[in-house]
Amino acid sequence: MVGGAMAAANGVDGSNMTDPNRIWNEASLRLRAEIGDGPFSSYIAPSAVRMDSAGQLILVTPTAYARDWVRKNALRRMNELWLGLDRLNRRLDVRCRAEVSSAPPASAVIGGNVVDATPRLAALALPTVAPVADGARAVRAAGLQERLTFDSFVEGQGNAFALAIAKQVASWADGHFNPVFFCGPYGYGKTHLLNAIAWEAQRLRPEAKVVYLTAERFLSTFVKAMQDRSTAAFKESLRSADMLLLDDVQFVGGKASTQEELLSTLTALIEDGKRIVFSADRAPMALTEVEPRLRSHLSAGLTCPVEAGDRALKIAVAQNRLKALSALGVVQGEAAPEVLAQLVDRTPGSMRELEGAVNTLAAAAGSRLSSLSVDEASTLLGAALRGGPERRITVDEIQKTVADHFNLKQADLLSERRTRSVARPRQMAMYLCKQHTTRSYPDIGRRFGGRDHTTVLHGVRKIEELMAQDDQIARDVEALTRKLRG
Repeated sequence: MVGGAMAAANGVDGSNMTDPNRIWNEASLRLRAEIGDGPFSSYIAPSAVRMDSAGQLILVTPTAYARDWVRKNALRRMNELWLGLDRLNRRLDVRCRAEVSSAPPASAVIGGNVVDATPRLAALALPTVAPVADGARAVRAAGLQERLTFDSFVEGQGNAFALAIAKQVASWADGHFNPVFFCGPYGYGKTHLLNAIAWEAQRLRPEAKVVYLTAERFLSTFVKAMQDRSTAAFKESLRSADMLLLDDVQFVGGKASTQEELLSTLTALIEDGKRIVFSADRAPMALTEVEPRLRSHLSAGLTCPVEAGDRALKIAVAQNRLKALSALGVVQGEAAPEVLAQLVDRTPGSMRELEGAVNTLAAAAGSRLSSLSVDEASTLLGAALRGGPERRITVDEIQKTVADHFNLKQADLLSERRTRSVARPRQMAMYLCKQHTTRSYPDIGRRFGGRDHTTVLHGVRKIEELMAQDDQIARDVEALTRKLRG
């Protein structure tokens, strides 16, 4: 059936079906109905039709994974629909955004006209949420993670304030602090909060332009823009934003031109009353590798710590992750409380490490999850996470590792010395003993020069408290944990 006849048969005026935008709108509507909203929203909706320098029509996907999915599952049917509508009998190819961005300058299909698109294609590498009616589609095109929303964020004592501020930012409330700066150790929810803000902000104001970038992406896109002599397009992509979210801003440190550009962008957006959100592993004034003027601007709004989670929060995170995996059919039933408790105790690092351990247990247990005993769960985790039976960590090994880390002697930790340079490492060693061994508080106390169990309890709680307040303590604990795990 020729294009005009098919279009007429389907109630579409085929006399003017040469406009790629009209053809794509019609073809994509039919494709959505055939493959379903889920696959369409994930792989097709974030894509756009472009025309290369040779006149070839291209469906540009945001990622290589989406490109491969389209080629395997939808490209053939897509072309059948396209050829049935297009009077010029053109075919579609599919490429990912990175391929298009690295290709020679091309032309793009915009409003039915073929125009010079050099600045547009140069800016394609920038994951920008354009002001379109379908806000969810636009945010998805920005490379955010769909599961990182407020609904999936687990609130606890260490992150309640950060969560409240994040929701306030996402609501576009008046009287806001600007910029908002989330800081804290790796793996405790900063990226989750920035993703959640972007999703919610776009849902509440679909016409707004929300830009989410990692600092690494900001750097690479800025460098490419300078190489392509398209810095004007890059600046416009950022400065026309209604909300800018930049993750892991500490990575711009030491790069003078990039810091200068970020400072100019920050100043321009604040002057225009736009919303700005940053995250880093430290508070702004602790980013010593960042230029002082930029540091000052970063700290001018609200600095909001995202603190390390306590045991109750970690158990809640593990439960939440298992519920999500259950909804996907990975596991059946619920894990016993003692199994979850052991899982958390076996994973004293960040929330990311905890989620990895939950994923491992779920994949190994499957339908047996609800019937798993503590010993069976331990065996599954030991084999999966360590490639064999779990290696036992001893009190002696912890003492030696901590002493080496702080340039002390093991005897110093057992001594009566109470100076800060010895007392803090001693408390850290006690904390690690409680996390990595089965020893009781009295037993640990005996191994530290015959100390009382209340001294050990105080030391453990002190380190838990300091990990939420002191980035260096948190980093030391994580470093020692990695050393102990080999």
